[in-house]
Amino acid sequence: MSTERIDAAAAFSGVKSVEPTNRLDEAALDAWLRAHVEGYAGPLTVLQFKGGQSNPTYQLVTPDRKYVLRKKPAGKLLPSAHAVDREHRVIAALYPTGFPVARPYALCTDDGVIGTAFYVMAMAEGRIVWDDLMPGVTAAHRSAVYGDMIATLARLHSFEPTTIGLGDYGKPGNYLARQVDRWSRQYRQSETERHPQMDRVMAWLPTTLPPGDEARLVHGDFRLDNIVLHAVEPRVLAVLDWELSTLGDPLADLCYFLLNWALPPELRSPLAGADCRALGIPTLEDAVGIYCRHTGRDGIAHLDWYLAYNAFRLACILQGIAGRVRDGTAASAHATRMVARMPGLVAATYDLAIKAGMR
Repeated sequence: MSTERIDAAAAFSGVKSVEPTNRLDEAALDAWLRAHVEGYAGPLTVLQFKGGQSNPTYQLVTPDRKYVLRKKPAGKLLPSAHAVDREHRVIAALYPTGFPVARPYALCTDDGVIGTAFYVMAMAEGRIVWDDLMPGVTAAHRSAVYGDMIATLARLHSFEPTTIGLGDYGKPGNYLARQVDRWSRQYRQSETERHPQMDRVMAWLPTTLPPGDEARLVHGDFRLDNIVLHAVEPRVLAVLDWELSTLGDPLADLCYFLLNWALPPELRSPLAGADCRALGIPTLEDAVGIYCRHTGRDGIAHLDWYLAYNAFRLACILQGIAGRVRDGTAASAHATRMVARMPGLVAATYDLAIKAGMR
């Protein structure tokens, strides 16, 4: 496996000209925006964000403001994947509460406009930090950012879904069992080569599900580079990329974030190999403590199982990208390099499962 790390800030930050495979009918889009987006006025310039592995994402520039467009990719897609309609729905539910999301404008489910469904939201003007070590800022700044991120995740998990119109945003009950089954099926549908260690983990997970079945709104991909920070202040301005959001177990959502500390640095984040306290960044144990203080918990039961489950889930997501590379529908030029991490991630998933009690 290649452990070469790319410069994510250079690779994913900012915009570029739209790739030929992702070009839009700009005249049709302009007409739709005039009809459906309050305050919109052209002329329109369309650029493509460099980042994003799943749903192609565009910057729409007009003389007065900027917007962001997220669309389904073209071509063969996995069932339930790339659900931009769900992204729009959850943002529209959260925005009135004051939770940090971009303002949603409109959803288009008519494939005839630009080829696939899409939605348009305001562009949150701030900064996206691609390196979890946050170079170039003080330890106090890092500490405040991580503290606000964890507090933001805890706030998300505090919402009673029915009170914000999301009572039917996910199926009731058996969340972890359904997630293990869903990701196992998607893994098999995208499988490009056999990994016996994944087969063992896939068989073990459904037999060891933790008790409890709390249903809260979960993000599904909560991490630093899915957050827009204030331009200068150490606080969260907007949480992005809600494609994997649903109603489910908040501890699973938390522990996906905690993989940044639990997986080897070449696979996920440099935090695992860093002196976090010297940098002002919480350790994994500190992060758990901050979350528990904000949610009134005494601790996180079955922490190792949740970490193993999330590593498995991440491997399934990466396998989905591998499948899209095979099928020619991967949205990012860096997808192939990500797929090269698959063998290492499978081995790390297996190790976490052993630590959690797999025999």
